[in-house]
Amino acid sequence: MHIITQTPRLIIREFLPEELETYLHHFTDEEVLLYIPKRTTDERINIFQTALANYANSKLTGIWGMFNKQTGEFIGSCLLRPFNGDVKVTEVGYSMDKKYWGQGIATEMTEAMIAHGFLDTNVDEIVGVTVLENIGSQRVLEKAGLKRADNFFRDGLELAFFRKARD
Repeated sequence: MHIITQTPRLIIREFLPEELETYLHHFTDEEVLLYIPKRTTDERINIFQTALANYANSKLTGIWGMFNKQTGEFIGSCLLRPFNGDVKVTEVGYSMDKKYWGQGIATEMTEAMIAHGFLDTNVDEIVGVTVLENIGSQRVLEKAGLKRADNFFRDGLELAFFRKARD
C-alpha cells in the first residue's frame, strides 16, 4: 500500500484489493449519489479494479481512498485524472460518506490533492467540476483556491467549472 499524501486528519492512499466492499458500500447512500456520476455496481467494480491495476503505472494520477488518520476509518475516495485527455490539465474529484460532510475534510483533502497534482511538472492547471446543485462542493473548490469559470458540459450535463493555474 502506497500513501499518496497526508494531512493533519487524513491519509490518502492506494486502495487495497480487500477494500472493494468498503468502496462499494460508500455508493449506497442516496444523498451521496445525488452529486456523483450514476454508475452500476459492475461499473464501480471495474473502476476499482482499474484503479488497482493503474497503481503500478502512476502515483500522480489515480483514484485513492481517504482514511481518518487517527482511527483508520474510511471517509471516501478522491481522484486526480487528466481533464478531457489533456495531460497539462488535471481534474480533482472526490466523494465522501455523509457523516463527514461539513467538517472541512473535503477542503483539506482538495488542498492536498492540488499540491499533489502540481508535483507533475507537466501540469499547468488543476480543475474541478460539480453538478450545479452541489453548492457545498463548489464552496470546497473555492476554499481550496480554485476560481469559478464558465459552466462546462460533459455528457450533455451542465456542470459548475473551477480552475487554478500553477503558481
